[in-house]
Amino acid sequence: MNKVEGVIFDWAGTAVDFGCFAPVNVFIDIFKNAGIDVTMEEARAPMGMLKIDHIREMLSMPRISALWEEKYGRAFNEQDVEKLYAKFEPALMASLSEYTDPIPEVIETVQVLRNQGLKIGSTTGYTKTMMDVVVPNALKKGYSPDFYVTPDETNSYGRPYPYMIYRNMEQLKLSASWKVVKVGDTTSDIKEGINAGVWSVGVIIGSSEMGLSLDEFNALSESEQEAAISKTDHSFKQSGADFTIQSMSEFPQLIEKINHLLSEGKRPNVR
Repeated sequence: MNKVEGVIFDWAGTAVDFGCFAPVNVFIDIFKNAGIDVTMEEARAPMGMLKIDHIREMLSMPRISALWEEKYGRAFNEQDVEKLYAKFEPALMASLSEYTDPIPEVIETVQVLRNQGLKIGSTTGYTKTMMDVVVPNALKKGYSPDFYVTPDETNSYGRPYPYMIYRNMEQLKLSASWKVVKVGDTTSDIKEGINAGVWSVGVIIGSSEMGLSLDEFNALSESEQEAAISKTDHSFKQSGADFTIQSMSEFPQLIEKINHLLSEGKRPNVR
């Protein structure tokens, strides 16, 4: 049958941790402690990548790179990346359990998908050690995919490489990439989906890409909310997303739409 067989969700900013705040605050802190003030936007830009790759990516940004040279009299090196990461991991681990609340509509949507016979997989930018905190805490609160993979299990080739998606497909016995949908909240999620040849979907409200907490989003006027949604939608589409959804409640309807496209012989990421 030409139908979607499985959905692969990202974790923070997609399934749990509205706005993806757990890692962002820690990235800002470790750079501050190294004498470099980074902005929220800079800290969020590489979101979704394996966390050590994220730090390397931040250090490679022209403004941060220049500040580093100014402070230390030399360009950053791999030792600097490792030192920053050594500070990052314990700081994140200390607060991670507080950022495991499922995002509104996720639990209900996953139940709808399961009732339709779909398998639920997941990929993440977190390491196995981090997921050992996130997974049981999310489970207590009602969210649990059928399977999850971390970059530790793909030789540290995290996003935008497609290997975590392939591991999900293998484990969940999904028969073809075009019968799989990847849902995420960052541009690296979108690229991971494209590189794996699956349908790539960006979820807007609660995303790291939007970067607002639930209270901050709710405090916006209707026109401000629309502007934030539109900007995030544009960013995902620029990165090559097949579709975007504002929130998870729209997702079952999108699955129907994709099933219809598949029945017509359409495939993902065809530009």
